[in-house]
Amino acid sequence: MKLLYDIGLKAYEAAIALASPFNEKARLMRQGREQQFDKMKRAFAGNQAPVVWFHCASLGEFEQGRPVMEAFKMAYPKYKILLTFFSPSGYEIRKNYTGADYIFYLPLDSAQNAKQFLDIAELELAVFVKYEFWHYYLQELQQRNIPILSVSAIFRPDQVFFKPYGEFNRNMLRRFTHIYTQNKTSLQLLKRIGIKQASIAGDTRFDRVLQTAASVKSIPLVKAFVAGKEVFMVGSSWPADVEVLLPLIQKYSQNINFIIAPHEVNEASITTMMQSLGEGAIRFSKATETDVAKYNVLVIDNIGMLSSLYSYGTYAYIGGAFGKGLHNTLEAAVFGLPLFFGPKYEKFQEAKDLIGIGCAFSVNTSQELLQKFEEVHTTPGFRQSITSKEKTYVQEQAGATAKIMADIKALLKQNT
Repeated sequence: MKLLYDIGLKAYEAAIALASPFNEKARLMRQGREQQFDKMKRAFAGNQAPVVWFHCASLGEFEQGRPVMEAFKMAYPKYKILLTFFSPSGYEIRKNYTGADYIFYLPLDSAQNAKQFLDIAELELAVFVKYEFWHYYLQELQQRNIPILSVSAIFRPDQVFFKPYGEFNRNMLRRFTHIYTQNKTSLQLLKRIGIKQASIAGDTRFDRVLQTAASVKSIPLVKAFVAGKEVFMVGSSWPADVEVLLPLIQKYSQNINFIIAPHEVNEASITTMMQSLGEGAIRFSKATETDVAKYNVLVIDNIGMLSSLYSYGTYAYIGGAFGKGLHNTLEAAVFGLPLFFGPKYEKFQEAKDLIGIGCAFSVNTSQELLQKFEEVHTTPGFRQSITSKEKTYVQEQAGATAKIMADIKALLKQNT
């Protein structure tokens, strides 16, 4: 399996190189890793402070790791925080994040890269968020006796760790000092393969969305657009989501305002969406506070506002579940919004929980969406009941950050 792992990494590296002239994501990944170690050496030159490393695959994992990073920084102000990303969708958006002292792409996994990376950083602790498991980095960290934590980890029976041929991958899990799982199912799966250094902490995203809701930003143009009307928020939408939403928008846009935040905000995607929505829609970048109230649909053509936009919502549709998978529902749930989304949500425990308590609804067609929405919209007290249950659910799930930080404090004391 190690040979296959190495071949896979080499093939991936070659694919990035071949795709970079034609694909923006591949180009950013390649450019971001050019002369990486020289950049790191210059950044770390003269540093005498202890360093803790947080690694996130992308933006979603960053939001999960962020509460722990910020709690760590508050508890240990003398430490420097090194933050790495695997994907451009995390690095390019958060490369100026002020909560970390050093921010880089993670060099591709290899024995040489892992040694060089750790020679420069000289870590006291490494924290991997959710899904990231890299053989050579984990091996080198363990050999140097650097504690390794996995936070907000979640596992499914169909993953390679739990297959008869998954011993190579199981060895990666054995290298962790401790694994903090999101739920009981994940913990039971780990126990079944002999991974004992694990416990349930919960999902740190609950802590993050509560922090965000407590410090939500006012957006004057959106406030002018809302103008006292009910608002149907659409977050992280893809074309397939918009297609399902169109009949609802066409039927209700005279009485309800719609705010649509696409997952991709490149010019081609925005132009196509505007054409499908018609004359009642306006782009955020083209609107003014004086004229935006004339429109029924506001399309957000920038990144970074979504978590605050949900505070203006009455209902929310979360995109992605007609494609690779559902996007973040908790950013909307923290505000108590009835949630709607497509059918591909099974990998997301919080989505299943919200459906289970009657606060979220999965739909397969435009007709199903209209039916479910009208049930919530017209039944007296239904929406208010959802709001109450949803906010209680989010509050009850919070606290993972505090559990993890309590263990980190004991671990660092033990290793000093």
